[in-house]
Amino acid sequence: MSTTQSERLRELLEPLVTSQGLDLEEIAVDSVGRKRVLRVVVDSDSGADLDSIADVSRALSARLDETDAMGAGQYTLEVGTPGAERLLTQHRHYVRATGRLVRFQLAEGGELVARILTVDDEGVDAEVPGVKGRRPTARRLAFEDIAKARVQVEFSRKDKQDEKDMTEEEEA
Repeated sequence: MSTTQSERLRELLEPLVTSQGLDLEEIAVDSVGRKRVLRVVVDSDSGADLDSIADVSRALSARLDETDAMGAGQYTLEVGTPGAERLLTQHRHYVRATGRLVRFQLAEGGELVARILTVDDEGVDAEVPGVKGRRPTARRLAFEDIAKARVQVEFSRKDKQDEKDMTEEEEA
């Protein structure tokens, strides 16, 4: 039997989120002054758009109203997605980050910034950007060698630059 409120809420809400085609990534209950805030983070392999977030928010709100899971006091329900610089903690997070630049903190110490190319059950194949005109290099990272990994925000993503380069070549 669950012991914490977050675990009880997860048991109550996860089947509902899953039925909407999403994964329940995180639940947090925070006190903000006298009010409580229930934050629910959802995602899917194809991402979660505003319509799907609104649909799951309505479904969660209705389910919470049917139960006393949040107790008698007032609370605010916030439903959203993990955000741009998400921490990668599960296999599906790495899969969803394929093609993205990630900052890896290595178990042996040090860190590495690389783009995830592929993910399998044992780890990731990554491309380490070249420095000062050098070509990028490939690197294999086993999950056991990764202490922490976080997606990095890119203002000029590689795939968009490649499309631009291809368009310029076609025009020439």
